[in-house]
Amino acid sequence: MAEVKPEEMVHHPPMDQLQGFEYCIDSNPSWGEAIGLGFQHYILSLGTAVMIPTMLVPLMGGNDHDKAKVVQTLLFVTGIKTLLQTLFGTRLPTVIGGSYAYVVPVLSIIHDRSLAQIADGHTRFLQTMRATQGALIVSSSIQIILGYSQLWAICSRFFSPLGMVPVVSLVGLGLFERGFPVVASCVEIGLPMLIIFVVLSQYLKHVHVRHVPILERFSLLVCIALLWVYAHILTASGAYHHTALHTQISCRTDRSNLISSALWISIPYPLQWGAPTFNADHAFGMMAAVMVSLIESTGAFKAAARLASATPPPAYVLSRGIGWQGIGTLLDGLFGTATGSTVSV
Repeated sequence: MAEVKPEEMVHHPPMDQLQGFEYCIDSNPSWGEAIGLGFQHYILSLGTAVMIPTMLVPLMGGNDHDKAKVVQTLLFVTGIKTLLQTLFGTRLPTVIGGSYAYVVPVLSIIHDRSLAQIADGHTRFLQTMRATQGALIVSSSIQIILGYSQLWAICSRFFSPLGMVPVVSLVGLGLFERGFPVVASCVEIGLPMLIIFVVLSQYLKHVHVRHVPILERFSLLVCIALLWVYAHILTASGAYHHTALHTQISCRTDRSNLISSALWISIPYPLQWGAPTFNADHAFGMMAAVMVSLIESTGAFKAAARLASATPPPAYVLSRGIGWQGIGTLLDGLFGTATGSTVSV
C-alpha cells in the first residue's frame, strides 16, 4: 500500500462545523431520529425516481405497469449504489440516485428510427430499454477506468472551490428548471407546498419538541403529509370533475396509477428486461452524459464534505468515489433504470 505523503496530511485538516448544523460526519443521532431522517431522504430521492420514469417510459411505449416497475428498479438500485458509495467509496453522506444529465441521450435513443417504427408499444418499450441498457453499460467503463486508474485524481487537482461553486449552483438551477413547470401545472397544490415548506423550515425552525427542532428538521415530511391530505380532499370532493385532462393528471391523487399498477412484492434483478443491445451511436451519446455527471459529482462530493465538516476529500478519494459511481452506472445498465447515476447531497 502506498504511503500517504506528509504534505497531503498537512493540506487536508478537518474543517470547522458550520453554524446552524447540529451534526457532523462523526455524529450519531438516536435510532428514532436516524430512521425519520433516513425516510425523509428516501422521500427526496423518490421525487427523482418518479419524475424520470414518468417522463421517459411513456415515450418508450411503456404502460403504467412498466412505469411502476422502472420506479421500483430505480429506487432499489439507488439503495445499492448509496450503500456501496458510503461503505467503500468516498464514505461521505451522499445519495447516489438517478441523473437528469442522461435524459437527453435517452431521448435520442427513444427517437432512433429503428426503434420508433416498432408498432407494438410494449415491444418498442422493451427494445428501447435494452438499447438504453447497452449504452449505459458501455459508458460506465469511462467512470470505472478514470476512477480506479487514478486518472481522475490528476484531473481533480485542478478543481478549486471557486470552480466547484458554480457547478453545484448550476446543478441546482437545472432542477429548478424541471421542477417549477410541474408546480405550475397544479398551482393550487404546488404553491401552498412551497409556502408551507418555507414557513416551517425558515420561520418556525425555533419550535422545539423535547429539545428537537421538529419543524425545521422534518419540515419536508410534515409538508408532504399536510398537502397530500389536502389534495386527497380536493380529489374526493369532486373539485376536478369538470377540469381539463392535463389538470386532472397533475392534481388528482388517483391518476398516476403507480400504486395500483405496482406489485405487492417485486424484487428487481439484472437483465429483467432481456439481453441488452449495443449500438455505437447510442454509446457515444451516453458518454457525453457520463462526462457531465463526472464534473457535477466531483463538485457534489466536495460540497458534501464541507457541509459534513469532514476532511476535504483528497484527490485519490475523489477518484475512488468516481470509480464506485461507475460501478453504479453499470448496475443501472444491468438492472434497467432508464438513467445513469449522479451524486445528490
